[in-house]
Amino acid sequence: MSLVRVAVLVARRSAAAALVLAILSALIFTVTEVLPGDAVGAVAGADATVSEREQLRRELGLDAPAARRYVDWAAAAVRGDLGTGYVGRREVTEVLVDRLPNSLLLTSLAMALAVPLAVAVGLVAGMRAGRRADRLVSTATLVAVGIPEFLVAALLVAVFAAGLGLLPEVSLVPIGGRPWDEPRILVLPVAALSVAAIAAAARLLRASVADIAAAPYVEAARLRGVTGLRLAVRHVLPNAVGPAVQVTAVMFAGLVGGAVVVETLFNYPGIGYELQQAVANRDVPMVQGLALATCAIALAVLLLGDVAHLVLSPALRGRS
Repeated sequence: MSLVRVAVLVARRSAAAALVLAILSALIFTVTEVLPGDAVGAVAGADATVSEREQLRRELGLDAPAARRYVDWAAAAVRGDLGTGYVGRREVTEVLVDRLPNSLLLTSLAMALAVPLAVAVGLVAGMRAGRRADRLVSTATLVAVGIPEFLVAALLVAVFAAGLGLLPEVSLVPIGGRPWDEPRILVLPVAALSVAAIAAAARLLRASVADIAAAPYVEAARLRGVTGLRLAVRHVLPNAVGPAVQVTAVMFAGLVGGAVVVETLFNYPGIGYELQQAVANRDVPMVQGLALATCAIALAVLLLGDVAHLVLSPALRGRS
């Protein structure tokens, strides 16, 4: 693929990602506008008078029309200013910088566990499409995908924490420390986050591998006596690299969303936990800023995976 064609494809994908992020920003703002409860009441407290509430509403800029507030918020976000939370008057950017490493650690560990397992399972199932192994994998992964993260987390806690007492039930981080200071608190959140990711990625990879395994050049290799692991490694796996990269990007984006549930369940100090707390406290600027940043991260990863798939695709490289 020529550099010019790559540049054009990247530009198109980047423009599409920017448009999607703009649409998501409008949706995020709209959803936070209709959250139950009153932001002013949450900040002012139950004992605040009507005049105090009105004064606070003006100070927070909530008396302006919604369209104007959205434009101001979106313009500030483009400049890198995600706003200031109502509770504790914390800068959203500061919270993001403080909590993002914790979330990235959790997601990266889940990826390190999920990627090789998903590739192995997807490769085995795809190479044996329609056979017993494929049916077993398809059934198991379908069940795993259908189990919500909170139920997986509850089962893991019941077995390994409450039952066997091997691991802590919640991910309590030492004051002033980081999650990697206590590796044991990471085990259950990583495991809970990985189950659905492994299953979903394995199903996607299985479909790609099955298509590649049925290609004429793979059949020709079989006729030459190439079978088993050698066939998979030499003829199938190289052509599955592009789809595998794209599936990995989709997996990472899914983990970013799943981390919100897992972090909340285990009290893990990441972006997802902060987002849940902000929703509970009706801290609208914090919800808006963290949600927009999460969407931007997921879109960036998907964009990178899409571009990598385009570059690595044999068809686009002009190879059969």
